[in-house]
Amino acid sequence: MSIVKINAITVPADSGDELGKRFAARQGAVDDQPGFEGFELLKPTDDRTTWLVITRWADEESFEAWKSSQSFGHAHRGTSGEGESGSGSGEAPQRPVGMSAELWSYEVATGSSGNAG
Repeated sequence: MSIVKINAITVPADSGDELGKRFAARQGAVDDQPGFEGFELLKPTDDRTTWLVITRWADEESFEAWKSSQSFGHAHRGTSGEGESGSGSGEAPQRPVGMSAELWSYEVATGSSGNAG
C-alpha cells in the first residue's frame, strides 16, 4: 500500500503566497519519478502559517531513491527543504521562504475514494 510523506513548512504570515508561487512554477517536476503517485500543496484557510506538502509514493524505496536523485538535489538547492529552486537559468538560488520544515511519514491504514468517479 502507498506511503505518504508530509512536509510541514512554517512560513512568515506574509510569505505563504510566495511559497505557493514557487511550487506552482515547479508543478510536475517530480511526476516522472518511479513510484511517485501524487502531490498536493495545502494552503491554510485559517490564521496558521504552516503549509503542507503531501506526496504519495508506492513504497519507501521509491521515496528514498527520489531523495537521492539529482532531481531532488536540484529542486532543494539553497533552500530549507520547501522544494524551491532558482529558475534553472543559472541564477543564484532564491532565498528560502520557510522558517522551518518538518517531514512526517505515514502509511495508508484505510481509506475511501468516494463516489466522485
